[in-house]
Amino acid sequence: MDFALVLLAAVALIVVVTLIKAVRIVPQQRQDVVERLGKYKRTLNPGLNLLVPYVDAVRTKVDMREQVVSFPPQPVITSDNLVVSIDTVLYFKVVDSVRATYEISNFLQAIEQLTVTTLRNVIGSLDLERALTSREEINRHLSGVLDETTGRWGIKVTRVEIKAIEPPPSIRDSMEKQMRAERDRRAVILNAEGHKQSQILTAEGEKQAAVLRADGDRQARILQAEGQAKAIRTVFDAIHQANPSQKVLAYQYLQALPQIANGTANKVWIVPTELTKALEGMGGALGGLANMVGDVPSPEVAKSAGEVEREAAEAAQAAASAAQEIHDEVRVAEAKATGGAPQGLPAPEPVSPESLLNDPSDRRERG
Repeated sequence: MDFALVLLAAVALIVVVTLIKAVRIVPQQRQDVVERLGKYKRTLNPGLNLLVPYVDAVRTKVDMREQVVSFPPQPVITSDNLVVSIDTVLYFKVVDSVRATYEISNFLQAIEQLTVTTLRNVIGSLDLERALTSREEINRHLSGVLDETTGRWGIKVTRVEIKAIEPPPSIRDSMEKQMRAERDRRAVILNAEGHKQSQILTAEGEKQAAVLRADGDRQARILQAEGQAKAIRTVFDAIHQANPSQKVLAYQYLQALPQIANGTANKVWIVPTELTKALEGMGGALGGLANMVGDVPSPEVAKSAGEVEREAAEAAQAAASAAQEIHDEVRVAEAKATGGAPQGLPAPEPVSPESLLNDPSDRRERG
């Protein structure tokens, strides 16, 4: 009885194992390579598949999805004898699971070694500068070589990318210095261009400002000249209409003479000997100023004859004093210049206010 139960359990176990071996469920994007008695039989596609138990066996389970493999850094020598470290990333997919299983024992290792070899051949023909700037060219060359070689293995290389190219530390320092110098050069050029543009704009602004100032000054001078011309014309018309006599002009000269003598810039005066005679003549003219018929003052500014004579006497006294001071200064200046006694101009006769006012010609006019 016990033996029958054991036998029954053994038979049930064999049936279960047989069913398990006979039924194979393959997931999506995977293929199973089946061998029958050690020989390739068929490939199981995704879904439910039946096998012959104890005869058929699954050799490999091949993933049909695109895979990514990152290879460790590889030392590569460039054409200018510099050792650089290059990291690569490989994208591939299995397109034929049977050839990927039977044509090569380990396709992943084969792809890695082929990538390293091809990369060394490509980088070895380039210098460092070109290797750093020709990544796209290197990637295309690697993809072409790998795709051609791995095609017979049932593998499709879709993309090869270079992650990093690391030159030696000394080369990196030199490159950083070079880039820093290049940036400094560009900064200097940009500053020079900015300074140049600034100077050009400043010069243009100064030019326009100078032109505007010159135009404004010209307009101001024109207006000032026109104003002066109008003032001179007005004064001339007023003098012409008033028709002043010579005695009035002599009186005005005597009034202005002390102001001329008191000028701060008048250091040396050349006084002719005829000045005293001229002053005597002007004094005589002023003496007869009150008796002239044509010099009748207007009603608005009328003065008595006594006031005119008094003002004339004061003006004559001031003129005589100024003339004497000027003569003294001339003699002192001449003495300093010659280093001796004053020489040169003869001393004029002293002029008194009475001689200017009591001129004989004036008395003749009065008589």
